[in-house]
Amino acid sequence: MVLYFHGGGFVVGDLDTHDGSARQHAVGADAMVVSVDYRLAPEHPFPAAVEDAWAATLWVAEHAAELGGDPNRIAAAGDSAGGTIAAVMAQQARDSADDGGPDLIFQLLWYPSTMWDASLPSFTENAAAPILDGKAVAQFSRWYAGEVDLSDPPPAMAPGRAKDLSGLAPAYIGVAGHDPLRDDGIRYGELLAAAGVAVEVHNAETLVHGYLGYAGVVPAATAALERGLAALRSGLRG
Repeated sequence: MVLYFHGGGFVVGDLDTHDGSARQHAVGADAMVVSVDYRLAPEHPFPAAVEDAWAATLWVAEHAAELGGDPNRIAAAGDSAGGTIAAVMAQQARDSADDGGPDLIFQLLWYPSTMWDASLPSFTENAAAPILDGKAVAQFSRWYAGEVDLSDPPPAMAPGRAKDLSGLAPAYIGVAGHDPLRDDGIRYGELLAAAGVAVEVHNAETLVHGYLGYAGVVPAATAALERGLAALRSGLRG
């Protein structure tokens, strides 16, 4: 089973906007996908999205067998904001293991925001990138953060800020060369590897943020999607 969290900067997007992506993951991973909706900012700032995502994760883990899935083979996946949420779910699942929490066995993170660190080189290099530029990142971040100090966000907002990344589910992180968030994903991959977590990072150098939406049309996007889905398929089967 795959929990899929949609993107949209924590501000836009829903089950309908990402239905195609959810279906691609179901076919590509040969798995049941549960597409998760969550409350959006600015009306519902952090931690509303994380709370909703965690409630859904717990529910799916409890009812997996009823749905026809395997409760021992659940992965978290998501794009952009959804990739951030998926990373947070992997951390919360690890932290709840001693209390009987869900056991996520893989995480597929498409161009996530993990560090909340605008000093990373990609923020300067891709400040005027198409689809998502630096100004949009700043605005989405401000709406989502609410009252949180963005200079020191908690791990549930910025998973790369967690003090302990050991023991997390294996990960595949897909990033895009022309994306302000490129180095967010790359840096998170480095931190996971340093903590002993099995991780693969793929930089689609010619692509932009949101490239899943171009799969089936742009060959490079199709190839990037298929590469990540192959990793997900393999991760679900151990």
